[in-house]
Amino acid sequence: MSAFVRREGGSPLESATWTSRQVFMTNLRTVGGRAYPRVTGMFREKSWVFFEILLPFLATSAFVFVYRAVEAPREYIGFVVIGGAMTAFWLNVIWMMAQQLWWEKSQGNLELYFAAPMSITAVLFGMAFGGFVMSSGRAVAVLVVATALYGVEFAIDQWLLLGGVFLLTMSALYGLGMVLASLFLMWGREAWHLTQLMIEPVYFVSGLNFPVARLGLLGAVAISTLPLAVGLDAMRQLAFAGAPYPEGTPAPEVEVLILIAMTVVLLAIARWSLAKLERMARRDGKLSIRWQ
Repeated sequence: MSAFVRREGGSPLESATWTSRQVFMTNLRTVGGRAYPRVTGMFREKSWVFFEILLPFLATSAFVFVYRAVEAPREYIGFVVIGGAMTAFWLNVIWMMAQQLWWEKSQGNLELYFAAPMSITAVLFGMAFGGFVMSSGRAVAVLVVATALYGVEFAIDQWLLLGGVFLLTMSALYGLGMVLASLFLMWGREAWHLTQLMIEPVYFVSGLNFPVARLGLLGAVAISTLPLAVGLDAMRQLAFAGAPYPEGTPAPEVEVLILIAMTVVLLAIARWSLAKLERMARRDGKLSIRWQ
């Protein structure tokens, strides 16, 4: 194994004896190592898979029956089904990303991450990729079952743009999760309360079960600040092309630009905040700022 000299307050990967290829391969193995338990863990407890699919499906079904009872336009059932599928990703961001570093600290594993010659950003990228695979299975199951059961008929003209919107939404969401992971780690136990606080309000302002345009000014604020709201609105417009859609939100092409900006900004903030945490951990041996 190559020896390295650590710079004061810096990462072991900053050693002058490490080549760019060694740094890249170390971080790549880190991503794979942190994604592995999430991917394989899906099949170790079969009951978890069942309930993770059943419970969101029941919530989605409740809104489907409400829209049928009030004789809402048929497209609204499709809006709910897409929202139910996206629920899986938001819950994964909140539970498996935002709180992950705090959980690792509570279990005594966080010191190993900072002591090992790897980037903490690579650790979170691995968690994000593994969580995405986990959530994708649940989301696809909800989407397929609900579509077949409730007779949702999609009208998609731009498949490529729809796929791009989905990937950009995931990039922005997991970038937000990485930002929250560093903040929750510094806030400590308050992370639990913040997690509980953010779930239902974000469901509402993102228009998870109805078009966000119905919220008026609040919907416009959500479009400009929440990746889930932007991505959902764009995917609904693209999945039901030609169907009547409430006015008040931008066209999908404009929302793509918003998602690109959100992804760049959130990933840049995440990189800065995680680098700051690494410096604090290695230089000062602490992860919180104490006011004098």
